[in-house]
Amino acid sequence: MSRGRSYKDPGTVRLRKDSAIPISPRVTVSSAAFRCSSRMVVQFKVFKKAAPNGKLTIYLGRRDFVDHVSAVDPVDGVLVVDPSYLQGRKVFGQLVCSFRYGREEDEVMGLNFQKDLFLASEQIYPPKDVEPTKLQERLIKKLGGTAYPFTFKMPEQAPPSVTIQPGREDEGKPCGVEYYIKVYVGENEDDRSHKRSTIQLNIRRIQFAPSKTGRQPCTIVRKDFMLSPGELELEVTLDKQLYYHGEKIAINVTIKNNSNKTVKKIKAAVQQSVDICLFSGGQFKSTVASVETQEGCPVSPGSALQKCMYLTPVLSSNMDRRGIALDGHLKNIHTNLASSTLMANPENRDMFGMVISYTAKVKLYLGAMGGEVTAELPFVLMHPKPDLRRMMRADSQAQVESFRSESIAASVDMD
Repeated sequence: MSRGRSYKDPGTVRLRKDSAIPISPRVTVSSAAFRCSSRMVVQFKVFKKAAPNGKLTIYLGRRDFVDHVSAVDPVDGVLVVDPSYLQGRKVFGQLVCSFRYGREEDEVMGLNFQKDLFLASEQIYPPKDVEPTKLQERLIKKLGGTAYPFTFKMPEQAPPSVTIQPGREDEGKPCGVEYYIKVYVGENEDDRSHKRSTIQLNIRRIQFAPSKTGRQPCTIVRKDFMLSPGELELEVTLDKQLYYHGEKIAINVTIKNNSNKTVKKIKAAVQQSVDICLFSGGQFKSTVASVETQEGCPVSPGSALQKCMYLTPVLSSNMDRRGIALDGHLKNIHTNLASSTLMANPENRDMFGMVISYTAKVKLYLGAMGGEVTAELPFVLMHPKPDLRRMMRADSQAQVESFRSESIAASVDMD
């Protein structure tokens, strides 16, 4: 019934600056597949950046590299170079982790609040005998004979990408941890790079939520008072331990008042904790969502109250707050509150990293003389792991996104 039919493909994918990547010129499919041709050709995004002189260009299949706690995705890409320009020189590549722990505007009298860690370095051209990945094979096939693969292995202990949200009046680069790839031309690896023949492209190291969730968080706090025959009991329970960004958090509160005090108000909050490993006392906390209520109050002596309070910690309600930790930011990628940091061994953490954690906090107000009763529960806030089973085929169309190459000193937002 369905005879094969053929049609001609456009032949190229148009890029910025009139560049193009050739694709398969002719594809043959059945009539049923022809009606759903969008299912037959898988489009994948390729990130491209060229040196200011246009003689070097790198292509990456992604800018987000996943930290699986036990292992990290390798940073793989392809370099396109004009051999006539090199004149016997070599091309080197580096993977750099940049940790900024102070404002750029405060760097006076020789102070520097930034540390650059060179995690990997290798010679890309002349090429070495390396086994290309599937993505590199497809890019080399489409880009031609002057394309050469490169791969950097990221250390397992390196920290995830994090950005501390600056204030409105702050200038310069924000504090945090960022990664970038640097490709340059030189006689040797230690040769000084020149701006016109250097490429710098920012990437991110990210973590996704684990497949297995932990036990349901629950805590009970009891407080007795002087000259009181009984005690006040506060029980706080979350419906689960792992939440995804944008998901509503249900906080179940149970109060049993066997004391002579009266509960006048209840407050629930989600608190973000940022631990800067470089400093012994470098931990600070920020409230990213909160709600207060007097519904069901006052809880008089001898009575009880059971209540469920809902909170949704999102960046949109904290846009103007300075010091909030965000996931590493890249151009055209909408960021969010920083994800919880997962570590195989909490004692073995990188000193140039930031550890992010979240707690749900419930506070009972007992009046001026009664004081307060507080309970805290830790939980995990992350992104779900995406479905990576969809593979690119040889006739895939490449959607290429280019980046400016005027400056190698641009920040993440300008990259």
